[in-house]
Amino acid sequence: MRWVANETLHTDSPDLPECFQLSVLSWLPCVYLWLACPPYLFYLQRNNMGYIMMSVLNRVKTVFALVLWIVCWTDLFGTFNELHQGDTKPPIYFVTPLVVGITMLLATFLIQFERLRGVQSSGILFIFWFLSVLCAIVPFRSKILQAKSEIPDKLRFITFYLYFSLVLSQLILSCFKEKPSLFSNVDTDPVSQHTHTMAIKGYKNPLEAKDLWSLNKKDSSEEVVPKLLREWDLEQIKSNHVGGESSPEEVEVLLSKKKTPKKPSFLRSLIKAFGPYFLIGSAYKLLQDLITFVNPQLLSLLISFTKQKDAPTWWGYALAFLMFFTALLQTLILHQHFQYCFVTGMRLRTSIIGAIYRKSLIITNAAKRTSTVGEIVNLMSVDAQRFMDLTTFLNMLWSAPLQIILALYFLWQNLGPSVLAGVAVMILLIPLNAAIAVRTRAYQVYTAPSATLRAYRWGQGVEVVMMMMMMIVIIKSHLFIKPFLHQLMSQTSHQASVSLKRIQDFLSHEELDLESVDRNNTATGKHGRVTVVNGKFTWAKQDPPALHNINLMVPQGSLLAVVGHVGCGKSSLVSALLGEMEKLEGHISIRGSVAYVPQQAWIQNATLRDNILFGKAYNEQKYRSCLEACALTPDLEVLPGGDLTEIGEKGINLSGGQRQRVSLARAVYNEADVYLLDDPLSAVDSHVAKHIFDHVIGPEGALQGKTRILVTHGISFLPQVNNIVVLVEGRVSEMGSYQELLQQNGAFAEFLRNYSLEDIVEDEATGTTTCYYSRVIQNLLFEVRSTADFLSHLVSPPDPEKKLPKVEKLIQAETTETGRVKSKVFWEYVKAVGPLLTLFICFLYGCQNAAAIGANVWLSQWTNDAAQNMTQENISMRVGVYAALGIAQGILVMVSSFTLAMGNIGAARKLHYALLDNKFHTPQSFFDTTPIGRVINRFSKDIYVIDEALPSTVLMFLGTFFSSLSTMIVIVASTPIFAVVIAPLAFIYIFVQVLRDALISRNLHYPDVKTFIGNCIVLFAALFAVIGKNELNPGLVGLSVSYALMVTMSLNWMVRMTSDLESNIVAVERVKEYSESKTEAPWEVEDKKPSPDWPSQGKVEFLDYSVRYREGLDLVLKNLTLSVRGGEKIGIVGRTGAGKSSMTLCLFRLLEAAGGEITIDGVKISEIGLHDLRSKLTIIPQEPVLFSGSLRMNLDPFDKYNDVEVWKALELSHLNKFVSNQPAKLELECSEGGENLSVGQRQLVCLARALLRKTRILILDEATAAIDLETDDLIQSTIRTEFEDCTVFTIAHRLNTIMDYTRVLVLDKGQVAEFDTPTKLLSKRGIFYGMAKDAGLAQ
Repeated sequence: MRWVANETLHTDSPDLPECFQLSVLSWLPCVYLWLACPPYLFYLQRNNMGYIMMSVLNRVKTVFALVLWIVCWTDLFGTFNELHQGDTKPPIYFVTPLVVGITMLLATFLIQFERLRGVQSSGILFIFWFLSVLCAIVPFRSKILQAKSEIPDKLRFITFYLYFSLVLSQLILSCFKEKPSLFSNVDTDPVSQHTHTMAIKGYKNPLEAKDLWSLNKKDSSEEVVPKLLREWDLEQIKSNHVGGESSPEEVEVLLSKKKTPKKPSFLRSLIKAFGPYFLIGSAYKLLQDLITFVNPQLLSLLISFTKQKDAPTWWGYALAFLMFFTALLQTLILHQHFQYCFVTGMRLRTSIIGAIYRKSLIITNAAKRTSTVGEIVNLMSVDAQRFMDLTTFLNMLWSAPLQIILALYFLWQNLGPSVLAGVAVMILLIPLNAAIAVRTRAYQVYTAPSATLRAYRWGQGVEVVMMMMMMIVIIKSHLFIKPFLHQLMSQTSHQASVSLKRIQDFLSHEELDLESVDRNNTATGKHGRVTVVNGKFTWAKQDPPALHNINLMVPQGSLLAVVGHVGCGKSSLVSALLGEMEKLEGHISIRGSVAYVPQQAWIQNATLRDNILFGKAYNEQKYRSCLEACALTPDLEVLPGGDLTEIGEKGINLSGGQRQRVSLARAVYNEADVYLLDDPLSAVDSHVAKHIFDHVIGPEGALQGKTRILVTHGISFLPQVNNIVVLVEGRVSEMGSYQELLQQNGAFAEFLRNYSLEDIVEDEATGTTTCYYSRVIQNLLFEVRSTADFLSHLVSPPDPEKKLPKVEKLIQAETTETGRVKSKVFWEYVKAVGPLLTLFICFLYGCQNAAAIGANVWLSQWTNDAAQNMTQENISMRVGVYAALGIAQGILVMVSSFTLAMGNIGAARKLHYALLDNKFHTPQSFFDTTPIGRVINRFSKDIYVIDEALPSTVLMFLGTFFSSLSTMIVIVASTPIFAVVIAPLAFIYIFVQVLRDALISRNLHYPDVKTFIGNCIVLFAALFAVIGKNELNPGLVGLSVSYALMVTMSLNWMVRMTSDLESNIVAVERVKEYSESKTEAPWEVEDKKPSPDWPSQGKVEFLDYSVRYREGLDLVLKNLTLSVRGGEKIGIVGRTGAGKSSMTLCLFRLLEAAGGEITIDGVKISEIGLHDLRSKLTIIPQEPVLFSGSLRMNLDPFDKYNDVEVWKALELSHLNKFVSNQPAKLELECSEGGENLSVGQRQLVCLARALLRKTRILILDEATAAIDLETDDLIQSTIRTEFEDCTVFTIAHRLNTIMDYTRVLVLDKGQVAEFDTPTKLLSKRGIFYGMAKDAGLAQ
């Protein structure tokens, strides 16, 4: 092959040699396909995506490929024919048709094999056809030039154009997808299928979640979570068995060395699970970094071209288009890199959230004490997100040093040893950058994205250097490179390492032994369902055992009652049977499925029916039977929507008794083999409890034949159970049937004789069950009608004309804005930063870019001095001005970044404080109708975005915006003709921007269009430089095109940052929404503050008082007028929904008056501050509230009392024995919500808290419902003595606890029905008499 320079380079009509065309250009696509084929075939063999039926498209592709093979071999046979005729051709004429023909047969095979493996669109073949067309363009032009004079070889002329037409057709056909495959187990990529449809739909209407395509199965949690968990399990196994089996001698040696056990590495698990996929993206990043340095070389050639006045014009055009295609290729590769990074980040976040969630379900009780719900939510929302953010910039850890090395290499080529000056400055500034990074780390400022921007700006600096402006890097390197590296490695890595440690610590918590309960069907034998042998259990391994020497055998179909004092271990026994305690000794076996009814009912935010079905199929007959048995049928008749009425979060619009009955109905509907019932009857009235026992739990109930273990304080049911277990301090003190325990005449028999007369319900007259149950149903109907009144205050009142009217949803769907983010949201953030400060920040960024432009223009002019031989004359001035501009730019970068950081921190602080302050003053009704998850999300995810994600996004947006603006200014100033193309490019840019705004904020496809616009700017800048090379000096050409090269990356990042900014600014909108919700009255009213000793008497008066839950709803208390003298003990009774709890809420002003007044010692409570009021009242709620922390903190959160006073309060509340037996004593760690204490113990803790505060007014809201009768008597005695001079309001289920009270208030439908002493009320034979009669307290 003879290369003639005058025919290829130094001519206005260049052409490549025919031998080069027949060899290199023809073989290049073939070499690619043969190299790509083996791994691709292996991939297809391993990943069968189904089977695609033969289609018209597939047939046409196959026919065209076969025709191409025929065309190629026609050339081959023609060559043989010429050889036969004596016309000898070079070997290339034999080899090329043979190779290309065989390659076409390979392409034909791939077309069919891909169809059989379910490939709808082939990337391999698309690249092959594209390369074939690209390589055929040169011969296409050459043959046209030859045809102008004469066609020397007509056969090859015809076959080539047939070849070109067929190859071009194949390229076009490969752009179309085949129809979906059959029998596919692998999801296809939906993006390429629906992108354009989605774009059009999003342009017409705002997109919603339902419009999105389904997620690829390989990206779903179903796939990625088990993948990570497998690697994590292997890692834990390795750490536990790192040494394998060793001999006793080896063990002795190992023990002597005292090596610390190796911790499992969660990072290693992440790398093994998702590292290979991420490495593909890293490979794209490496390729992009190498291509980044191509354009500076091309620009250097372009500058040389402008100096050569006699150079062929096509050189300039070729360089311009090469720069365009290089920038385009660089952009495409970069987007592929980001695609892999984003998908890896998404998989990381999904898998980490799934792993944390699954772990939270099985951690031990000891671990729960150290990991609250809020901390777990934070792990899932914030720490998992940090890993997703990290993946985008992780490759910069090796990419930035690589770019530095390559930059220094090219700098050395141009500047020689002078480059060491810049390197020296960089090294000298390392300590300063280190100090700044450490300081910044302390403030937890997330700066990786800004560092990346700086890296790109530095990368463009390299390109400027290659355009004979290399001195820029010497000044800029210390401004951008080192801060970037240090900030990236110290900030991003530090944030991720902190999150990694937190997640690893949580996932390393001990888990409950899932094998602690033997569920093997043959384990218990045919006579038993539940067996415990020598059981010893504890809540945590470091705690003393809670249950000792437990031996139980519950036969199939029997009913076992578990009784005992508060804290004796009844609920612990149930937990042990569920496998939720640490088993120290013994054996548990349960045969069959288990249903559990907890002491505190768990209710979903769903309809009443869904709460009962709990995912089971709806069976009308079985469902109705459950409702009848659990006494829920009367409720359905009066509920606003029947069984389709929505139940609020935690059952807020149901009474405690109704919640418990729904929980029980759920268990009954489940039809399990074994039922564990943890005191489900304590929350209901006595007559309802008897109905439920007889119809559900008892010998003739719905669960007859099932194995039932019932924890109860109601001794009236004990004669009907098969066996009774009496627990005392975690041990079985007595066990047997009711009669056997009476005959043993032990402590329990004595207890039965003392309390049975008070608790057993006596039937009237005939004593028939029919008469009794008719009265029960009447009571239930009365109860649920009152409940319906209560419900009507939370949902819209029912329409009497419709059976099941449409009711207002209690929990409304979270509001979601569609379309563009409103400018008001941006303005709110600007106000949080400060309007003047915002303008000042923008001004600083403008000055910073002006200084950069000035430095570059000055350097451009400096490079022209050499042409005018003025280098030595102006060197001092040039260096001085350039140094001043560089220093000014550095100072402005520092000041602008610092000012922006301070503004962002101030904004985040203001927004968080406003949210926190508002939520501390938000009425209770807001929390009743708002899921707590939404509130937590505002404080975790949204505040995280405002704290960390939004500042970096704003920083990058400002940088890219001013960088793009600077580029336009410089290019137009250098080549004014460039202004002609700005208008059409701006139009396309704005159009695509509007289209993007209609789409999802993080769409990854439409930024490609905008990068194409950036590449067009590169093209036009280079073309105009070529056109005006006679008028432009090399310095201006270098300046103009170097800025154009920067704009592609700047536009790309500006589009991405615009999307991120709109996405992240939504957090401000969400936080502002909850910061501006309606608040309660002021906490303090200075001119209405009561005296410090108020209330001195405790006199409470209701004066014509009325209240409603919210505007527009009916009154729940109607014209209530009563007076309570100081020191009186008032019992409050009434059916569910009568207004008992509402009355106590009004005392705390959780509900504000609709009319009338409440006065305490003559002070109107509506006029004073809420803090002054509530600090003088104490309530012991039905559902006790405990916080995660020590027991002492729960008793005395503000450290107002000494240990002697605390222990005295524990003694009076009968908790001192329990606490003194704990190793930690008062520092006993309480789990979140007090879950490591029984419900009864929690109620006693609340009582001890009240005894410490001892305010003048005390409210007890069924505070002893979960306490046994004996302890209840002791508590009532404590209340009478310790609160003798206090005013006490008690809401009670057990009427015997209030029979000695000063007076009893009977409420009915929000009004005072009866109010007098118990003796007088009984003599009147009114409502209170009826209730006392039902409870067996009156004849």
